[in-house]
Amino acid sequence: MQATTWRSTIKAGLLTGVIALYVALTGMVLSLSKRPVVDKLSLGHVVYMLVFVVMGYLTARRSSWRTTRPALVPVQGLVVGGIGAALLALLPVFGQQVDLSWIFVTTKPNLYKFLLFNQESMAVGVAYLVLTGAALGGIAALLPILPEVLHQGLLYGAGFTLLLGVLSDLAQRTVLKVVLKPLFAYKGLKPSGALILFVVLSVLFGLRHWWLQRQRERSTMEVILGERPAWARGVQQGLLLGFLLILPVWLLNKDAYLNSVVNLVNLYIIMGLGLNIVVGFAGLLDLGYVAFFAIGAYTVALMTSTGDLGHGYTFWQALPLAVILALVAGVVLGIPVLRMRGDYLAIVTLGFGEIIRILANSDWLKPFMGGALGVLDIPKPALGNLVLKEEYQLYYLILAGIFITWFIATRLYHSRVGRAWQALREDEDVAEAMGIHLVTTKLLAFGFGAAFSGLSGAIFAAKVGSVYPHTFNLIISINVLSLIIVGGIGSLPGVVVGALALVGLPELLREFSEYRMLFYGIALITMMLVKPEGFWPKKLNVYSRPQDDTGPATP
Repeated sequence: MQATTWRSTIKAGLLTGVIALYVALTGMVLSLSKRPVVDKLSLGHVVYMLVFVVMGYLTARRSSWRTTRPALVPVQGLVVGGIGAALLALLPVFGQQVDLSWIFVTTKPNLYKFLLFNQESMAVGVAYLVLTGAALGGIAALLPILPEVLHQGLLYGAGFTLLLGVLSDLAQRTVLKVVLKPLFAYKGLKPSGALILFVVLSVLFGLRHWWLQRQRERSTMEVILGERPAWARGVQQGLLLGFLLILPVWLLNKDAYLNSVVNLVNLYIIMGLGLNIVVGFAGLLDLGYVAFFAIGAYTVALMTSTGDLGHGYTFWQALPLAVILALVAGVVLGIPVLRMRGDYLAIVTLGFGEIIRILANSDWLKPFMGGALGVLDIPKPALGNLVLKEEYQLYYLILAGIFITWFIATRLYHSRVGRAWQALREDEDVAEAMGIHLVTTKLLAFGFGAAFSGLSGAIFAAKVGSVYPHTFNLIISINVLSLIIVGGIGSLPGVVVGALALVGLPELLREFSEYRMLFYGIALITMMLVKPEGFWPKKLNVYSRPQDDTGPATP
């Protein structure tokens, strides 16, 4: 048994080294080194060091010694990190002797110097790298054997400290710089600031986990049902509403770029809430969701444009028609796919999305839709004499759209239709046997999901002022589906978390956009392995049977 455990540890160390080499050879390390995190520690350092941390942590989580021989678990992490770092150290060692650039174009002297912490002596640099990898693997392996409160506190404290360091320039452009200014250097966090943040956040997250444990112990059923006192829900909702209302003006200081990123995230939240009805509630895989987004955008563009293709309507006159046309398109799409399931349904919906894009780009419809030149001169929405031309003004329009879609999605989920969707998602044949009308149920899901996407597209057209066919490609559908998976399929708060993680964060780190799809893949794989239910999984609904006044309900 002991020999088997050590063999598994060595294999994990070799895998760690392979992953670290891949990260270095793709050029990611040097590219990310331009973003400081803590003083002289850059994001490039963090990326390959995270490999040692994650692999050490996962090895400890899966170790059979966690309960029998916990003292040896950190040694496993140390071995994993040390072997991985030693394999990574082979790259600069051999790279100094053999020219590898004809195979890997990123293998340059500055990469070797960076990996060896800019040490002049090769031996000293290799020693630093191996010791750092071993230490990080050993420290990460300590977490799973600590009490759960410490484990969660340290894990989340380190994660959020790292995130704040990566986004330090963003924090210094907002009102947060007044509070956090002593923690920041010119770029990145000060070492002392990072330590203070780590300690404070670890304590806060540890206390939060302890409080949640107490709540679970006190009333398991209350946690399952998600019940809280009315005053607590009111205070929470009031604070959230206040934060959302002051976000663009006070917190972001009317910064056009930051508000533009927030608006983009909010548009994806509206689309995510719609696709969540189709995929999360009803279990219907739709890969052509961008088609309804395009229908909403083109409807507003063609009705409101002041150019040759426009018809001179206002945004408020065009908006209801855009939503209705998207809803009708969703129903029309649903009719021919009623008998399809799984992969076949995904392929058909994917084809529908491509058909809409190709039609918009065709010469046949160019006199009506502009072809490849698109539709220009789309006016901004206006409320009386107030034209919503600034990003922070459009923010409130999009926020109103989120409130409406959130309210509708919530009411639908807890309605009879919502329960029918859930039954359909679990087993279509059983749902039909229980009397659920499959045609109506599926068409309602496609229709409501498409309407939300049309609403988002309508606001998008007014926001950007022009629409082009190439804007509405497959990647938008993939992005929306990805954020639902990462946030939690079927979870409304999960849509928000997924949009922040997969839309907002990449936009704030746009200088690393060439690795965007790689990060998407890593995020999805990690979620499937570590937390398949998503960052914010949906709560379990428990429907109790009504009881007679005379006694308990009979089974």
